[in-house]
Amino acid sequence: MSTVAIIQARMGSTRLPGKVVRVLGDRTVLAHVIGRALEARGVDAVAVATTESVSDQAIVDEAVRAGVGVFRGSELDVLARYRGAAASFGAERIVRITSDCPLLDPDLLGRMLAEFDLAGRSGAPLDYMSNALERTFPRGLDAEVFTRAALERAYKEASRPYQREHVTPFIYEHPELFRLRSFRGPVDQSAYRLTLDTHEDWELLAAIFRELQRPGHRISTEEVIALLRRRPDLMGLNAGVQQKALRS
Repeated sequence: MSTVAIIQARMGSTRLPGKVVRVLGDRTVLAHVIGRALEARGVDAVAVATTESVSDQAIVDEAVRAGVGVFRGSELDVLARYRGAAASFGAERIVRITSDCPLLDPDLLGRMLAEFDLAGRSGAPLDYMSNALERTFPRGLDAEVFTRAALERAYKEASRPYQREHVTPFIYEHPELFRLRSFRGPVDQSAYRLTLDTHEDWELLAAIFRELQRPGHRISTEEVIALLRRRPDLMGLNAGVQQKALRS
């Protein structure tokens, strides 16, 4: 089964435009996400799904520099964009990642894919798995795994705008149609916010990379959590940021 990690990315952002091509440490945010996805065990290929907007040529250029494929599709119907990317790259299983997560954990993603595989071998195959249905991991480590068949059904049947914009709500809102599983961590670390959506998020991530990055070293989740426990002042940098809700 071909597993493709599809990273959705665009230059437009209501709170921090151009955030994914900002340089964080030694490379852009998008390059960090691509590199970490490529490291995940069980991922066969990585692709970037962006829009047909002229402004998103910068996304295409960065993906090409990183050596991964690109699919360009609808800006508003991200579900259709994902479906097109999955078809273009022959994905039978899709890993959905967003481009604003430069501390994405490839080891966590590998464990999720292994559990997804084990369920299939055990005779109870899954359609969808997420580590954010019941949040125990830091925000910014989010990943979803789902089958091409589930994606196709969502594409055909999802009708509400937010279901098209956010790709997977139709799937996880219909447990009667899909076999779902929540991937939980052993401890609750959901209070940590490691995603990039605002200037405050940028200040925190920049501080983390200044403290922990060194040549040839991938910053681990464990290192980040240990740093934030030692330095609660850093965690306070984006403590007031409210996550945008899905629009219904």
